[in-house]
Amino acid sequence: MTSPKHTDFTETTISSKTVYRGNLLHVLEDEVQLPDGARSWREYVRHPGAVMMVPFLDRDTVLLVRQFRYPLGRHFLELPAGKIDRGEEPIATARRELREECGYAAGSWDHLATFHPCVGYSDERIELYLARELAEAGSAPDDGEFIETRPTALAQALAWVRDGTITDAKTVIGLLWADRFRDW
Repeated sequence: MTSPKHTDFTETTISSKTVYRGNLLHVLEDEVQLPDGARSWREYVRHPGAVMMVPFLDRDTVLLVRQFRYPLGRHFLELPAGKIDRGEEPIATARRELREECGYAAGSWDHLATFHPCVGYSDERIELYLARELAEAGSAPDDGEFIETRPTALAQALAWVRDGTITDAKTVIGLLWADRFRDW
């Protein structure tokens, strides 16, 4: 049996133009040269990056947040997360977001993973952290941000992943990582 041939499928940018620039998203349309020499167009979103944390109140209890997500017109249960501000280190974002969204500070932080949730149309990356030794610190949500914090048994959160109650992809990934590291 022969090993598969590894071919370079890199596409080369010919031109790029901004289609839309907002507070969060920057949408571009690029003309590219394909590996076979043909030309095509790529539409994609530039994203500043985000963090998500799995905050453990104790060995078996995580903090989830419940919030309304306008694009889908309904409430979602999620792990706390937030956008990385320009020039901000991801761990600083995680600390800030945990306090803003949940009202807690963590005494222990571990970076678990980096993942890219939508490689087909965005360069977004999410840095995933495990947050432990939580202490109340007073919440300070952003203006216009309405969030309910829900302490939840990890076993229950995982059951909600299995039954379709939790469908947010980043939260599913985070909870599965949390389950993997439950015996810390």
